[in-house]
Amino acid sequence: MSTAIADIHETPAESHVNYLNATYGIKSWLLTLDHKRIGLLYLGTITVMFLIGGVAAVLMRLNLIEPTGALVEPDTYNKLFSIHGIIMVFFFLVPSIPATLGNFLIPIMIGARDVAFPRLNLMSWYVFVTGCFFALYAVAAGGVDTGWTFYPPFSSSYSHTHVVAMALGIFIAGFSSILTGLNFIVTIHKMRAPGMTWFRLPLFIWAMYATSLIFVLGTPVIAVTLLLLGAERLLHVGIFDPAIGGDPLLFQHLFWFYSHPAVYIMILPGMGIISELITAFSRKKIFGYSFVAFSSLAIAIISFVVWGHHMFVTGQSIYAGLVFSVLSFVVAIPSAVKVFNWTATLYKGSISYEAPMLYALGFIGLFTLGGLTGLFLASLATDVHLNGTYFIVAHFHYIMVGGAIMAYMGGLHYWWPKITGRMYPDLWARFAALVIFVGFNLTFFPQFVLGYLGMPRRYGVYPEEFQVLNVLSSAGASILAIGYVIPLVYFFWSWNYGPPAGPNPWGATGLEWTTSSPPPTENFEHSVIVTEDAYNYPTADVTSE
Repeated sequence: MSTAIADIHETPAESHVNYLNATYGIKSWLLTLDHKRIGLLYLGTITVMFLIGGVAAVLMRLNLIEPTGALVEPDTYNKLFSIHGIIMVFFFLVPSIPATLGNFLIPIMIGARDVAFPRLNLMSWYVFVTGCFFALYAVAAGGVDTGWTFYPPFSSSYSHTHVVAMALGIFIAGFSSILTGLNFIVTIHKMRAPGMTWFRLPLFIWAMYATSLIFVLGTPVIAVTLLLLGAERLLHVGIFDPAIGGDPLLFQHLFWFYSHPAVYIMILPGMGIISELITAFSRKKIFGYSFVAFSSLAIAIISFVVWGHHMFVTGQSIYAGLVFSVLSFVVAIPSAVKVFNWTATLYKGSISYEAPMLYALGFIGLFTLGGLTGLFLASLATDVHLNGTYFIVAHFHYIMVGGAIMAYMGGLHYWWPKITGRMYPDLWARFAALVIFVGFNLTFFPQFVLGYLGMPRRYGVYPEEFQVLNVLSSAGASILAIGYVIPLVYFFWSWNYGPPAGPNPWGATGLEWTTSSPPPTENFEHSVIVTEDAYNYPTADVTSE
């Protein structure tokens, strides 16, 4: 595939007709059927939601500088952590990689001209934006104080905040996920270029395929659950509230049946990105391609049968707890396979430390630590002590921020030249990656200690002996926020002023690097035929002296 790469490194990005300049005007974007433009529409939308969720997080950490709360009243603090969790999980992390990089890259990486259902693809963005409007209305009208988990009977009977509007926003956005998942599954099955067999697919495609299965199978469960919650709140039907004949544990079973696989919706695409980055910047074929590919499917399948480990302290059967505990250890195995294979790929590789690779290495370290701390929560004995403490907050963020967002940032930096045709300042990009890594660890590692010592999460006040660790965490959050603003600035700068990137600035393999940067509307100037396996980097001869 590398032989098809043209040497046009000195050609300005605007000199050829591409998906960005083929048509102009707001209407051409709002009515576009081009998967690449739709990916950029999603990118803009989720960036706005990320900033809103991030502001709520910063306000939370500022409040926790003082043991008695330095900034807001307890009721307001409840709304801040609820808004932060809901916006970040449902309106940023779940759609982040699939809707942006997935939309942009999947057809190009398999040699297709577009996704299978372009109109459905555009509709999914409009559905998502509609869900965002309902969520933002709930925030502007006074917020929600239920936490991102919406546990009844508080959410269904006692909360006086805008629960229905927020739940409706999530319900609507869920349909966007279902449509996107269906589109990706059909596209990957039916639109691959001649010669692009299943075992020549990039590992990013395998990860997106597994994610799409969870989208389609899991999202309807949370949609129906929130619909039932709204029905109980509005119609006073006894579904979850025990005071009117409901069962609150039924809600937890339904909620976590979706929300634990949703963790893998957030992390699986990131794993696919890391597979691409590790091979590109170590100049080696991925170690154990088939194991990495099938581990994505294994994670997707097993993730549906481990939801009960979120309910160890609810009084469920001890035997059910034991089964869920064992299964929770089992689901860690395919994730460990990926980490071992990435590490083996790095071994004796010709490693270069560009910004995308720094994010990939950061991902491996942080995700590994997050995964290992998850084993404490999968064990019945330790989970009883750690449940509901800051240990869970730290563990979750090491997976979601240290994992999913690090991978998302790595993917943006890797494919930004392909998306825009322009490079960003490499020194600033490396500096930002370092700032994010340091800020992240300073923010969340103290929370492991806080949780071990017994500090409950979601509390706006705490004993004085916990202040030093909370101040450290709040200082880290400030550094982390700066780390996220820096890429936002230089990405905007590079869009207009960055030097031309050329079709393949990284010297990587893959069909996306054989077309121009930015790609034409049809993705490729000529028909594509695949004749090589994925990651066909030349293997260096290693001889002993």
